[in-house]
Parts: sequence; structure tokens; C-alpha cells
Amino acid sequence: MNYKNSFKNRFRKYGLKEFSSQLNNFKKITFGEKEVGNASYSHGLHPGLVPGVSVDDLNLEYTLDKRTIIFAGSLIIGFILWGLLSTDSLMSVSDSALNWTVTNAGWIFSILAVLVLIFMLFVACSKYGNIPLGLDDEKPEYSFFSWIAMLFSAGMGIGLLFFGAYEPLNYLMNPSPMSKAAPETYEALNASMSQTMLHWGFNAWAFYALVGAAIGYGSYRRGRVPLLSKIFTPLLGEKTDGLFGRFIDMLAIFATLFGTAASLGIGATQIAKGTQLVTGIGPIGNAGLIAIISVLTVAFIFSAVSGVSKGVRLLSNANMIAAFLLFLFVFLVGPTVFILNLLPSSLMNYLAQAPSLLSASASWGPAVRIFVDNWTVFYWAWWISWSPFVGMFIARISRGRTLRQFVTVVLVVPTIVCLFAFSILGGTTMKMQLEGADLVTGIGSNELLFKLLALLPGGSVTGIVAMLCILIFFVTSADSASVVMGSLSQQGNPNPNKLVTAFWGLCLAGIAIVGLLVGKESAIEGLQNLIIVTALPFAFVILGIIVSFWKDLSTDPYSIRATFAQVAIDQAVRQGIEEHGDDFALAVEPTEEGQGVGADFDSRSSELTEWYESEEVGQAILEGTQRVANQD
Repeated sequence: MNYKNSFKNRFRKYGLKEFSSQLNNFKKITFGEKEVGNASYSHGLHPGLVPGVSVDDLNLEYTLDKRTIIFAGSLIIGFILWGLLSTDSLMSVSDSALNWTVTNAGWIFSILAVLVLIFMLFVACSKYGNIPLGLDDEKPEYSFFSWIAMLFSAGMGIGLLFFGAYEPLNYLMNPSPMSKAAPETYEALNASMSQTMLHWGFNAWAFYALVGAAIGYGSYRRGRVPLLSKIFTPLLGEKTDGLFGRFIDMLAIFATLFGTAASLGIGATQIAKGTQLVTGIGPIGNAGLIAIISVLTVAFIFSAVSGVSKGVRLLSNANMIAAFLLFLFVFLVGPTVFILNLLPSSLMNYLAQAPSLLSASASWGPAVRIFVDNWTVFYWAWWISWSPFVGMFIARISRGRTLRQFVTVVLVVPTIVCLFAFSILGGTTMKMQLEGADLVTGIGSNELLFKLLALLPGGSVTGIVAMLCILIFFVTSADSASVVMGSLSQQGNPNPNKLVTAFWGLCLAGIAIVGLLVGKESAIEGLQNLIIVTALPFAFVILGIIVSFWKDLSTDPYSIRATFAQVAIDQAVRQGIEEHGDDFALAVEPTEEGQGVGADFDSRSSELTEWYESEEVGQAILEGTQRVANQD
């Protein structure tokens, strides 16, 4: 018998009003001698038959979390004032904190990068992969192609335009000690692409997939508000509503602030260089960078609180098309055939060398330690910092997808996009450098993209397009991050208070400015240092998410049914072969107590039933089932 379809069919037969009473009289299904009925289970539902609960079907009232806002806000304001009033002091402390972190805790980031990827692959390939991020039989909210298109803009943006041309060329000129390649050789070129893809490929997106899957599962399958703290409900229970839960959410806010601020700082340096090259004005120093950040801060706060976000989203979509056309232009007018050869070799080299590159650590010697600390640890910390922001975004657009679909697409699609982006921009810069074009002398990392475009036909136009793309990525990323932080500080409210959103937007700009000041001549380095130090506490949150999410999945209604099915089929097939040879059929019938497939299963355990006990959740089950039935 298909219990899931039986549940749905009863709703269709009796309608919403009659369905509640039918649930309470639903006593025909037995597992051993454990009768399914209101005397034993909440709402008359065995825990293996609950179709799921969406937070959207609960009538929740969101309130300001004043303690989180005041405490976290005070710490951030204090940090910004420290950076503005005593930059040298903050720089000294951040350098010391950085040295301690990479020396004593760098291994934590490296282990997490491997552990998270292995865990997500396990989730996708195991029986848990069939669990939906939503109710049973719920259809995806977005079409497959729309879903993929939205993933293009998640977690990339400014990063690809900045590092796309710069990172591969840097490794060509300064090969990693692991590659053992001579600088400016084709061997170094291929090793460069492998190293770049390690930083931007599957391991990076595994962090996003973990947080996104855990938030999406909790919100659309268990009816929890989309807070990082609520992921820990299986471990902490009601403590997620207390100080410990607030602490987790504050760590998520801090991680989002510093991770996004680094992207904004990087974007500001590129915008400044683009403005300098396009207009012909002189060098733009820190004062100019602060002015740029200030102007753009006004723009993204206005978009976040004024109700014009829909227009900004349309502009963001148009910007993605412009960025795609920019990459396509470089591909067509650049070394096209070389890029086409580079694409498959980069992919296969990356897959082949990833285990070796992931194993690189201080145990390989001082040279490897310095490289890993400056590059690989920075990237793992950056992705960890971005995981609350990007995770919440991809959770919202992935409702209705199974975990297998979710993990596969979130890992593969963005990785392929990064492969094309770095092969096009990085492949072009490396090819030009090897053929005699000097792209590095007197050129900073923030102007390499513009230098590349200037060497191609139509450079004056494409340079302006690139700068506009960076501007829009800046505004839309900061807009979205401000709303996410507003939601985190207002009990998961999807439409947070405008003043709170504006406050976090100002904090975001303030941290970006402080990062630039701390870095002084090397602004990017200052931003990187802050990311690595502030991401360490959230790394432990990531570890806790793995444990808690696993516990959630193991008690999911689908997992319960899968366990019953595995035991029942195994027992029935063995008995059928023993008693009837080849000619037998399976049937469902009651058994004596202790002899059924659920004899060793405690379906009344509070761990399995407590989450759907309340009347509010029961009503949400009815409403959610009605919505799924209407989809058909």
C-alpha cells in the first residue's frame, strides 16, 4: 500500500473540513500491533506518514530580537570605531590574531573543506537523497532551468570578475610549491588552473550546499523558521530559543558581515581603478575608496528598504546577462581555440589532482605552509563566511527539490560556471603573458581585468561594461546581505524591519572601510586577514550543522518508511523463497506483537513525534496537503 498516496487521496475524498476527523479515525494501518490512531499519535498520524510541514503554512508573528540586535550591533559598532580611531592598533591586533589562527587552527578549515564535501556526497548518494525540501509530492517552486539560472548569481558576482583574470595568472608567475613547475611555463599554466578550481569548485560549493540544505529542510519539511540556530533543534531542543540560539545567530551575522564586506571592499578597489582608467583621473586613494563605498551604500540601503528591490532584481538579472556577454566576448575575440583545449584539460587535471592539493598543509614544509595560509585557508574561510548568506538564498529557491537533486546541481552547476569563467579570463591572461604581453609589471590585481580588456578589440567599451557589472553586483550583493542579516536578527522574518536592515547595511559598509584602512597599501590583504580570523568561530557552527542535520534526516518520515520497507521486503523475500521458491507474492497484513517489521521500532518516541504535536502544526499539515493536492 502506498501510504503517501493514501493520505493524499483521503484529503481529496473528504475535503479540508472532513479531513481532520478522518485523520483521527485513520486506524486501518498497523505496524506490528501498533495501531495508528489518535490514542497513540498526534493528529492520528504515525511519524512515518507525516507529509511534512512548511513554515509558510504556520501563522507566525515575527518580533524584533532586541538582545541580538543590541549586543551584536554594539560589538560591530565598537569594532568599526576601533578601526577608524586607532587603525594601527587594530592592524597590530588583527595581524597577531591572523598569525595565531593560521598557525594553530588552519587545519580546521582544511579538514572542514574535505569533511563537508564528503558529507554532502553521502547525503546525495544515500537513501536520504530522496527526501524533498518540502512536503511529500510537492512540486518544485521554480522550473529546472529557472532554478539553474538563479544559481549562477549565487556566491560569485564580484569574485569572478576580480579573481577570474588575476588568480590563474598569479599562479603562472608564482607556481604553488606543490606543483613543482617552473614559472611562466605551460606546466605551470595547467597547474594554475587546477589550483584555482580547487578554491572555487566542489569544496567551496559544498559549504553553501550544507547550509542551504539544512535551512531549506528545516523550513519546508519541519516547519522551522529559517534561522541558523533552528538547524540545531535536534541537538539543543528548546535551547535554540535561548541564549545559545542567539549566540549561533550572532555568529552567522558576524560571518555574513565580514565575508560580504570583503567582497564589497574588493569591488570598491576595482570600481576605483575602473573609474581611473575610464575617466583618466589620477590615482584614487583610501579617501576615494571610502567615498565610493559611501555612495554605493546609500544605493543598496535605498534598494533594500524602499520597496524597489523587485526592480533591482530585474537589474541584477540584466547584469548577469551583461556579465555572460562579457565573458562570451573575451572567449570569441581572445584565444578561442586555446580556451577550448584548456577547458577539458583543466577539468580533468582538477579532478585528478584535487586529493593531492587538499592534502597540502604545513607538514609539507614552510613554503607550502605559507602558500596554503595565504590562499587556500583564506578561501575556505571566505566560503564559510558567505555560507549563511548564500545558503539562505539557495534554500529559498530550491523548495520542492529532493536532496539528491539539490546537492548534485548546487555542486556541479556553479563549478562548471567557474571552470568556464577562469578558463576564459585566466586562460586569456596566461596565454598573453606566455606570448610576450607584460600583464604584471606595474599592474595591481584590481586593474588586471581592465588591462586584459584594453588589449582586446573594443576595450574602451568593454571596460565600461565591466565596471557597470561590478557596480551592480556590489549593490545587489549588499542589498541581499543586509536583508539576510535583518532576518537573522528578527527571528527569521522574511520581510525584516527596514530600520534594522538599514542598520546592518551601514555596519557592512563600515567593516568594508575598516578592512581597507587596516590593509593600507595592500587593501585586499587587510580584508583577507579579517575574513580568516572572524570565520573561525563559525567553522565550529558548520561542524555542528553536519551532526544536527544528519540527526534530522535519520528521523525524517521518509527515512522511517525506508527503514520499514527495507526490513519488510528483506524478511518477506527470504520467507517467500524459503517457502514457495520462485512463485510467491508480497502482501500487507497484521502480525502478532513483536513479530512485525516494526517490532524493534519505537514509533511513539518523542524524538519522532514531538515536532508535529501542536494544533498549529496539525492545521499546517492540512493546509500544506491541500496546497500540494491543488498542484496536481
